[in-house]
Amino acid sequence: MADSSTASLTMNAPAGAIMDVIADFTAYPEWTGAVKNAEVTDPGKGPRARRVKFGLDAGLIKDTYELEYTWASDGMSVSWELVSGMLQKAQHGSYRLRPVDGGTEVTYSLTVQLNVPLIGPLRRKAERTIMDTALKELRKRVEKA
Repeated sequence: MADSSTASLTMNAPAGAIMDVIADFTAYPEWTGAVKNAEVTDPGKGPRARRVKFGLDAGLIKDTYELEYTWASDGMSVSWELVSGMLQKAQHGSYRLRPVDGGTEVTYSLTVQLNVPLIGPLRRKAERTIMDTALKELRKRVEKA
């Protein structure tokens, strides 16, 4: 089992607005650097998508993969698991939101296992870079809205 990486960032927005941006998958190519396309493959029964297929181009890392999402009923967290991928054999992640003075703390956790071996410290550095970039891009999008 791979180690999980976690990072947090406070955003000047209510949790509902942040979760709306997270759930707007088809807009990801507009504001994320690496996601080139996103397609909802199963809209689910509620207001949020259950499965989404992504096209990723992060320089040396290119992948097409599908994730299945589980949305918390209180609107304060979402988690996902890899359904299928070319480069990845497993992925588990989550966003957890917590109101704080003047905004919302967003905690992003991510665990990725690739089909090709990658040295542990290099994999963890890549995960931290992905998380840091994702949180900063999310904050920029949320606070711009």
